[in-house]
Amino acid sequence: MSTKDFIEKDYYKVLGVPKDATEAEIKKAYRKLAREFHPDANKGNAKAEERFKEISEANDILGDPKKRKEYDEARALFGNGGFRPGPGAGGGSFNFDLGDLFGGGAQGGQGAGGFGGGLGDVFGGLFNRGSSGTTRVQPRRGQDIESEVTLSFTEAIEGATVPLRMSSQSPCKGCSGTGDANGTPRVCPTCVGTGQVARGSGGGFSLTDPCPDCKGRGLIAENPCEICKGSGRAKSSRTMQVRIPAGVADGQRIRLRGKGAPGERGGPAGDLYVVVHVDAHPVFGRKDDNLTVTVPVTYPEAALGGEVRVPTLGGPPVTLKLPPGTPNGRTMRARGKGAVRKDGTRGDLLITVEVSVPKDLSGKARDALEAYREATAGEDPRAELFQAAKGA
Repeated sequence: MSTKDFIEKDYYKVLGVPKDATEAEIKKAYRKLAREFHPDANKGNAKAEERFKEISEANDILGDPKKRKEYDEARALFGNGGFRPGPGAGGGSFNFDLGDLFGGGAQGGQGAGGFGGGLGDVFGGLFNRGSSGTTRVQPRRGQDIESEVTLSFTEAIEGATVPLRMSSQSPCKGCSGTGDANGTPRVCPTCVGTGQVARGSGGGFSLTDPCPDCKGRGLIAENPCEICKGSGRAKSSRTMQVRIPAGVADGQRIRLRGKGAPGERGGPAGDLYVVVHVDAHPVFGRKDDNLTVTVPVTYPEAALGGEVRVPTLGGPPVTLKLPPGTPNGRTMRARGKGAVRKDGTRGDLLITVEVSVPKDLSGKARDALEAYREATAGEDPRAELFQAAKGA
């Protein structure tokens, strides 16, 4: 992050919170905006991606009490984005040395702007520099890993623990992650261990880029490790038992925090993203948190009513009571026999009735149906259809 960004950006405005917002209010605002502008929810939307980065940057500052204090102090000194001349300036032009502001201050006590030791201490926490000018090598977060798993329909509904074999970049075992064959890398002289170099942008300010000499590591290996070629990272494979929660849907992407590649120099591990694929079931389907099943019934059961046994997924069957005159395609509900919801409750089993028409009839059955046709010869189930068609 550059000094210019730190001073000029209004992170409170980015998150839409007042300057006296509590930590809880800041966290709530960030989560709401992050869900709205997350790249996964706005694929191909460059503006949403840029907005998400801006939101994350604001949360990184305001969500950390120490950084927020430094930010507020710097903004106060600069008048929320612009340098304020002190009393007696008369509103006219004035000269000041940015070195006094951002370095150790003017000699002999107070600097030109009356700020004493300057802003070195204020910006020290963010740029890894103390007021003494010392630097430290930053820890690096591990890479995120993405994997895929295929579950049976039942495993997806009930949950399952599955083994995943993953390949990722982790600290090299040959050099203990230092990149140096002797285990004694030196601090990069170009970036002084920060992993970043300044890029001039005019106006006395600078932006930062990853250091080209150490590739952002902050360290340079005098004797590069033969395994990792001095990068400190090597490809490794491992098998992990991953618990897939009950009720997961086909195509769902699950995030497991801290289960990705290990960090470097004490940095946190990355995250593991698991994309779930679910095989189809020969009997059951799914609609949100509900399971679906189609049950064939005979014409007498539909016309006269009756009780029909219906299978459930992984449990005993339920008895469905058909009222007389049940039409073909009617859907009925067996509560609590569906998929597991996030709160632990279950959805329902949606049972659709399908009247089964026999392909072959015995002589007795045919005679019975012929007698029924004669008994209902005066009824026309299509009369209302034609009447409605004429009136339209």
